[in-house]
Amino acid sequence: MLNAELNTPDGAGSQRGDNEYHPDVSALPSFPPADSTYGNRAKSHDDAYVQMEDGDDNDNNGRPMMGGYAQSIASSVMTAEGLADPTGFWIICSVVLIGDMNRGVLFPIMWPLVQELGGNSVWLGYAVGAFSFGRIIASPSLGRWSIEKGYSTTLITTTTIMLFGCIMFAQVYRVGSLYFLIATQILLGVGSGTLGVTRAYVAEITATRQRTTYIAWLTAVQYGGFTVTPIFGALFSYLLEDKRYNVGFFVFDQYSAAAYFMASLCVVALFLLLTGFQARYRTKPSAKAKKSKSRLEQDEVANRMTFLGITVYNAALLGCMLLNVSTKGSIGSFETMGISFAESHFGLQPALAGTIVSINGLIGVGCLLSMGYLGRLLTDIQMIIGGIAVCAIGIISFASLESVEMGAENSIVHYIIGIFMIYGIGYPIGHTAVIGLFSKVVGRRPQGTLQGWFASAGSLARILFPVMSGYIAQYDDITTVFIVLFVVLVISNIFVAMSAKTLEALSV
Repeated sequence: MLNAELNTPDGAGSQRGDNEYHPDVSALPSFPPADSTYGNRAKSHDDAYVQMEDGDDNDNNGRPMMGGYAQSIASSVMTAEGLADPTGFWIICSVVLIGDMNRGVLFPIMWPLVQELGGNSVWLGYAVGAFSFGRIIASPSLGRWSIEKGYSTTLITTTTIMLFGCIMFAQVYRVGSLYFLIATQILLGVGSGTLGVTRAYVAEITATRQRTTYIAWLTAVQYGGFTVTPIFGALFSYLLEDKRYNVGFFVFDQYSAAAYFMASLCVVALFLLLTGFQARYRTKPSAKAKKSKSRLEQDEVANRMTFLGITVYNAALLGCMLLNVSTKGSIGSFETMGISFAESHFGLQPALAGTIVSINGLIGVGCLLSMGYLGRLLTDIQMIIGGIAVCAIGIISFASLESVEMGAENSIVHYIIGIFMIYGIGYPIGHTAVIGLFSKVVGRRPQGTLQGWFASAGSLARILFPVMSGYIAQYDDITTVFIVLFVVLVISNIFVAMSAKTLEALSV
């Protein structure tokens, strides 16, 4: 039992009165359990990470605190911008942007490239899923590594891997092998498998009350990476279509130019990490920390057992991961089938379809940058339910369409509105609220490993859903994919509605 007696000689639990012991949920094993959470290195250097403690209702002398936040948060952690390290935050944003640009910039050329190499929609599903496979095998280890080795070492290593992956992708058309394409996609996925690391970093330099806002900003950068930047891939495809330029060893065509462009951005990211990013390590919390009454009540809820045989806390983490799977999987299916669907049902060229996705992705970025305002009007639960509902409606709107080959004349306006509901409103708001909720449920526990598993859950969805979509489209019909996605999202919303009260209690 996860809420069994805890031996805490170092005072990890909290006490009230002389003999009554209250287990501290932050001392519970992580889900899945992590072997280690804190390193033993000295933290006395100037750029060492200053631990952010959870705010309590009273200070050490029993005096009430404003808003339930301890003075240490206001003075030692928060800056005028609400960040402990603004420079580090923006460098982290650049790393996230480049990581997801590897998927976004290559989005418009992936389907034509697979066709050139002799593949079909099934191979397209494998190619898209391979990127996420790289992420899923790397994310948990990178999350743990960020705790043990530090953020700087982890990010420099992965960005270097990403650089080599871009150079290899530029050779895919030259090699002429679908298997080589899959291998390069896996390598790119490993290199960009730091979503958990970057989210953990942001969680640790922000206060809980502002975390959703800054997580939303980080997600806006990530979302812009794979939804706005397809316009670059579309531009390379348009300018270099049926053209080929040899410059020594390098060959520039509509496929390799995008990869070399991404390689140059990886070099920029490495420069920023090496020159401007400060190494930070998480320090061990103080042995004894007084806890407010509300925090004790939250721990009591978290330690209750569910019918699954796990605590409410672990069940909430698992539920958030499943929500990550359903939302990420849905957008992953569109990432896989979007270009071929636009061609087959609307007669759109890849460049135009990629441009429409990019414009709506830009609108989605705007929504994400407004999450701070939305957060004052709506709770995370309300944003999750609303975002998923809008996304589901946009998806099911395509289910009744027939292909151009069947004589259908589907309006491009329908395509634009549907993509707007999915990319412009539904997914960015709903999915970002899921990320914020998960981070709040985790709280001030070491977030690296848990965020790594959360990112892996999303990457797993980006493997399973694209492959599933490819098979369904190949052997049945692409509109069947939309029905399946709609059902998955409806079930997700039912789960959120039924669990709303518990999730809100754990995310305070």
